Amino acid sequence: MAKDDSLSALEREIEQTREQLATTIDQLLYRAHPKTIVSREVSSIKAHFVDVRTGQPRTDNILKVVGGVVGVVVVFTIIRKVVN
Repeated sequence: MAKDDSLSALEREIEQTREQLATTIDQLLYRAHPKTIVSREVSSIKAHFVDVRTGQPRTDNILKVVGGVVGVVVVFTIIRKVVN
């Protein structure tokens, strides 16, 4: 009788482990899906430029990016003129 109980307990434990593994694999597949990755990255970028709580633009971050882009364009323009 004890042997049957231990086998039943072992079978239940194996089944629970299988279910946990299946859930973990499903979560990993969801996280690794390209659309999920893109959605997560877009949300991250939006959060950098828009305040999540108020929905207002974060002008300090926007101005930093615009300043960087303008700086790069100016540097390329100067390099191009020096080379020519």
